[in-house]
Amino acid sequence: MAENTFPIYNVDAIVNFYRTEVLTGQEAKHFTNSDLTPTPKAVQTLYMRVLHLLYRFRPECHFMVSTEFNWYFCTFPLFNIVYLFRRQFLPVCMVYDFSLNDLLTPKKQRTLTILSAIMNFVHFRNQRMVVMQEKQAKLRADLERLQTYTRANLEMEKKIQMLTTIPPEQQAEADELAAEVAELHATNMHELQEANVLNENIAEWKTKIAEKSQKLAQVKVDISSLKEEIGKLKSQIVESPEELKSQMEKMRENVRIIKNSIKEADERVVELQNMVQNTTHAEAEIQQMYNLLQDLESSMNTTKQRQEEYQELTIQHEKVQKELKNLCMEEGQLKRSLAMKLDKESKQSIRRRMKKEMKEQHIQDVLGQCDQIHLKREEMANKIQEISRETQQLKAKTQNLRDIGSKETEKAQALFDSLSASLEDLHRRIEMQTMDLKKDVVKMSANF
Repeated sequence: MAENTFPIYNVDAIVNFYRTEVLTGQEAKHFTNSDLTPTPKAVQTLYMRVLHLLYRFRPECHFMVSTEFNWYFCTFPLFNIVYLFRRQFLPVCMVYDFSLNDLLTPKKQRTLTILSAIMNFVHFRNQRMVVMQEKQAKLRADLERLQTYTRANLEMEKKIQMLTTIPPEQQAEADELAAEVAELHATNMHELQEANVLNENIAEWKTKIAEKSQKLAQVKVDISSLKEEIGKLKSQIVESPEELKSQMEKMRENVRIIKNSIKEADERVVELQNMVQNTTHAEAEIQQMYNLLQDLESSMNTTKQRQEEYQELTIQHEKVQKELKNLCMEEGQLKRSLAMKLDKESKQSIRRRMKKEMKEQHIQDVLGQCDQIHLKREEMANKIQEISRETQQLKAKTQNLRDIGSKETEKAQALFDSLSASLEDLHRRIEMQTMDLKKDVVKMSANF
């Protein structure tokens, strides 16, 4: 007892403590310092009240004796006090040598040490009770928060399901829009391919025209050289004027024919230039269509972004569920650690208040979310209508462009065929004329 770990209080502190914390009513009023001289009856009643406070025993429970004593009922509760104090309570208070003599013939210093040990334990118990009450209040708040979170999660799941599922009335329209967009994309790709083919054909025509113009220039050079040679030969040859006139007339006719062919070639070149301008206009219109397609792709990208936002919302929902699981684990740990409960009246009053407040807040939140959802739904309906209008306009434009392109391709093909035929005739005439000129030159050289 000399090496205990609790302080030994004086008589006044012990009496004040047991009056306020343990005893009640008339017993607290009549309990004085003289009861700790000590008197056995006062000490016994004090120990019994300590057991009533700590173990919540009824007075009749003290007359029930443990089976270790081989009997069950007794007319005197002292054996129960000794048994409980010695086996369960006082070893926790660091007192290990409590006996029956401490009840029947108590000594002052001995009773002061035992009461000090009990007082120290009751102080510790009160502190722990305060901590446990705080934990219980926190647990209640966590439980109510968990319930609100679960309800909110269920409602959010329902709302997400409502937003993600397309209503059957709009499902057909959505499928039609998707099919029309796919058709527009396919038709635009086909038109782009046709435009590329036309550009390649135009480039080939340009190269052919350049080659033919080079050939014409070469022919002109050859004709000028032949004229010079003919002039030289005429200066050297003296012929009759009739032959000269006939040759001059032939040469004039040949020159006229060549001039006419050159004019026709120029006219065809002008026509080809007009065709090239028309093709440039068609390319500009195709570019406009390509820009429209890019706008459609941007709208599709916006829809993809919305899908990504929906996935992010699902990820946040999973995170909230994980937090709820962690809260459930903490709840289980707190339930295991809790051993005491508050009174039923305080529980009911606090729960009612908190439930009312949470219900009001929940109703306000739900109303605000419903308003936001209705606004978003109206915005989406307006956007769908705008997209349908744009698709109809694009269909009309594409049809017009198809008609214009088909007409222009037919015109270009006809012009190309006529131009190629005329160029072939011109080349044949030029070759015939060059052959005739060469023969004439050969004859003239032979005659000379």
